[in-house]
Amino acid sequence: MKSGKLITFEGIDGSGKSTQILMLAEKLIAAGNEVIVTREPGGSPGAEEIRNMVLKGDKGRWSTETELLLFTAARRDHLERVIEPAIAAGRHVLSDRYVDSTRVYQGVGRGELRRKVDILHTQMIGREADLTFVIDIEPEVGLDRAVARTGDEKRFESFGLELQDRLRRGFLDLARECSERVVLVDGNRPKDKVAADIHNVIKEMPL
Repeated sequence: MKSGKLITFEGIDGSGKSTQILMLAEKLIAAGNEVIVTREPGGSPGAEEIRNMVLKGDKGRWSTETELLLFTAARRDHLERVIEPAIAAGRHVLSDRYVDSTRVYQGVGRGELRRKVDILHTQMIGREADLTFVIDIEPEVGLDRAVARTGDEKRFESFGLELQDRLRRGFLDLARECSERVVLVDGNRPKDKVAADIHNVIKEMPL
């Protein structure tokens, strides 16, 4: 049995990742693939509990170092219970965020912890994505979208536009650094055009 692939979607808040994941999942399923759509932080019962702690509440609730440890713990549970079993069974995993978000949010956006992020990832996770899409949009647009969403998972949005600017620069730097697996996609266009670019990349990938 062929193993599945881990395909991740990254970008600043409000970049349209969730929409693009669902659109790609529909195309992959229609082509006869088995697909699991998941998210981080979260994706497994234990990781969802950590998600509730990290994404809700006052913006000063956790230090950046504590966030790094919480996100890594959530990712380990997600990896063990969802990602690795699915890939071993030949299913493709589409994840809304993965370690690259930690590299950018805690590594450069909220602190200077990139080296620690990479060390923890190597020691505790060990799996990189097979392919990563970074959807790039203007920070003002993303923040407006994110703030307008319903729900109370807005802790990072509460840091304001300055953080979104730093995060965008971080994701652009990451795309250059990891160009062998990261594809930068212009998200400042209608969602169908964005989806078409993503699907064109996928068609070149052996699944």
